[in-house]
Amino acid sequence: MTATAVVTGASSGIGAATARGLAAEGYEVVLVARREDRVEALAEELVKDGHRARAHVLDVTDRAAVDAFAESLDSCDVLVNNAGGAIGTETVATADPADWRTMYEVNVLGVLNMTQALLPRLIAGGDGTILVVSSVAGHVAYEGGGGYVAAKHGAHTIAATLRLELCGEPVRVLEVAPGMVRTEEFSLNRLRGDADKADAVYEGVPDPLTAEDVADTIVWAVTRPPHVNIDLMVVRPRAQAAQHKVHRVGK
Repeated sequence: MTATAVVTGASSGIGAATARGLAAEGYEVVLVARREDRVEALAEELVKDGHRARAHVLDVTDRAAVDAFAESLDSCDVLVNNAGGAIGTETVATADPADWRTMYEVNVLGVLNMTQALLPRLIAGGDGTILVVSSVAGHVAYEGGGGYVAAKHGAHTIAATLRLELCGEPVRVLEVAPGMVRTEEFSLNRLRGDADKADAVYEGVPDPLTAEDVADTIVWAVTRPPHVNIDLMVVRPRAQAAQHKVHRVGK
């Protein structure tokens, strides 16, 4: 029987790249995201390439919809909690609480909703895997990142706590924390559509990570033997030693 992998935030970036990677490894991939056109197109692409894939339009912050989605699945072997994002670079003193609330809901409650809803199926399958895509922001704070840092610390805490609580159950809990990744949307969304500011984030940085780099790491972690648990993997480009230490050519 083909194992099923659910990937949230699968409409672009790391989520889409992860879906492609898991499909190539033989998983039946369920693509979850809010944007119907994008997930449908990706599902069609994967099916044309001979893989098993289907799309499901879902907002992970809508608990009733998440529960209904879980009920529609016969089984779930892998859950990749990738949906997330950042809004703004304001200081704690000047940030809009509404932005913080939005980030918390998707990065933390979204992970909670999907994990709670699918956990019975992950356990029932006898060899489940939950992977949380957090961020280096979930481990070290930086100026102008308070809301996102707080949210990703929450995602990291869910993974760490769940691993303790599921000890003895046939479910692994993995966490991959990417550093500087250049995707088509992350910085653009964070900077409220300002393309110049988004490009400046990566200016002079030789080879920031790509979505495919992170997806490669996620797929590797998921496909380890069942007794091997990759508790936490921090993945940065060579040019980034820390949030505050980034090598830029010409700087």
